[in-house]
Amino acid sequence: MNDLSELFKLSVAERIQLVEDLWDSIAADTEALPPLTEEQIAEIERRLAEHEKNPERAHPWDEVRERLWSKYR
Repeated sequence: MNDLSELFKLSVAERIQLVEDLWDSIAADTEALPPLTEEQIAEIERRLAEHEKNPERAHPWDEVRERLWSKYR
């Protein structure tokens, strides 16, 4: 697909999958990513501490993804 307009012909579910695949390819190339800022590190630590205090509030990614996908099928 050389033309961006071709991407818009994909269904919503196909475009979401494409975005996920693109994101996964970016995340896999960790050497190309800039280092985290101090603020980002602090936010990660804050979220981790919150999770450790209330782990029952977390939902597995597979569950969340399925719930989101079910709205577009």
